Amino acid sequence: MNSSSRRSFLGTSLALPALATVPSETGSPAQAPAAQGRSPQAAPKFTYGTLGKTGMKVTRCAFGCMITSDQSVVERAADMGINYFDTARVYQGGNNERMVGAALKKYRDKVYISSKTPAKDRKSALDSLETSLKELQTDHLDVWHLHSRSTPAEVNDEVLDAQRLAKRDGKIRFAGVSFHAGHAEMIPAMLKLNHFDVFLMSYNYTMDPSIEPLLVAAKKAGVGLVAMKVLAGGVKPSPFYKVDPDKLSKLSREGAPLAALKWVLKNPNIDTMIPSIVDNEQLDENLTAMGAPFSAADGKLLARRLEEIRPLYCRMCGHCEGQCSQGLPVADVLRFLMYAEGYGQFALGREHFKALPTDLAGVRCGSCAKCTVECPNGVQVAARLHRAQQLFA
Repeated sequence: MNSSSRRSFLGTSLALPALATVPSETGSPAQAPAAQGRSPQAAPKFTYGTLGKTGMKVTRCAFGCMITSDQSVVERAADMGINYFDTARVYQGGNNERMVGAALKKYRDKVYISSKTPAKDRKSALDSLETSLKELQTDHLDVWHLHSRSTPAEVNDEVLDAQRLAKRDGKIRFAGVSFHAGHAEMIPAMLKLNHFDVFLMSYNYTMDPSIEPLLVAAKKAGVGLVAMKVLAGGVKPSPFYKVDPDKLSKLSREGAPLAALKWVLKNPNIDTMIPSIVDNEQLDENLTAMGAPFSAADGKLLARRLEEIRPLYCRMCGHCEGQCSQGLPVADVLRFLMYAEGYGQFALGREHFKALPTDLAGVRCGSCAKCTVECPNGVQVAARLHRAQQLFA
């Protein structure tokens, strides 16, 4: 099994056979070749959401390509009927866009592609877009996001102008912005700009219910909502903490990953979600979430899992912003650690950590007499930061 598989960090989970046919967007079956060694099975139920005022009808379970390295999985997903694929200029050092472009070239008129730029000025953003178009082998992006903006100040006039110019020139159809944290500040501020067609944001069962009215407001404004980080990190048992690995494995066997996906899809304000997919087993499992209602048993299962990951998983609530006496962007560093421990992607976590300013990358939490950051959700912040520094520095 691929070492990056969800099973490699959640323990043994659901193993579903391949799906041979799925309904296309128009409702007629779309034939897909069965994977080698897999038997055909009745088609899953595909459901669709309309991505806000864009009018794009997208499969509610889409494809997050960030950690995908197997082109055949992307191709199979498109064959099966998934029609929204998300990548970014920075994923896998640019190689992810190249892989996605090769995989989707023959499907381009049947799928929507979104990508992102981390650029902070007009020229860099437009240069980034040109590279994305080249690597993706397309003349336009359906959605182009300003990537990973933590605060409204990071959405400046230059990058907004870059999106306007790109839309004017037909190089993008719609403008988006992505953010991992700070929803309470970001959503109202981004709506006030009256600029964005799509928000790409963290959304999962660990988050505070106060986010829900913000989603309603965005939906009312016609903004498409795409959920990421939907598995709440996929945190695996870590020897750094006294977490019983058997408990987490048991939760996974009972279907916690699938329950997490169903939790997201039960919200009608979420148009689609982009869970990471690295192999056909994950692809098949994710597709079942669209046709399975969220149950009371699912809710109890996720409540148990939340208690298990409480000391490990940052819910990105923004409470720790500015609390670190040494200036560390706490939520970001915890997210980098999540990539390594939860996604099994050490290189990705280290790459992000090394991109920190030199003075911040050099901070060592062991030098503080007492941590000034207190997490209201029970994350062992000092220990987690120290763990990140041990792994990445």
